[in-house]
Amino acid sequence: MTTIVTDNCKRCRFTDCVTVCPVSCFHGDEEMLYIDPEECIDCGACIPKCPVEAIYEDPIPEDKQHWIEINEERALMFPVIQDQQDPYPGAEERKAELGF
Repeated sequence: MTTIVTDNCKRCRFTDCVTVCPVSCFHGDEEMLYIDPEECIDCGACIPKCPVEAIYEDPIPEDKQHWIEINEERALMFPVIQDQQDPYPGAEERKAELGF
């Protein structure tokens, strides 16, 4: 199975999801989060915690498939995020733009 973070996280970076992750598989840059597929146990605990529905697990929708590789690559580039952090500046506005 695969669990990934997708484009809805970009310019939001809410970290509610990391607070329920039992294996610390989330990594992040300034704009968004990524899941390390080697660490993720596909428990799905993070999915309902995301306020912008940016996290998907198998089956990944066709239009989100490219995020599998993006998560694999970028998770290795950025530090682990284990604790709740402030969201991206303007995240609430972005959330509203996305319809949440």
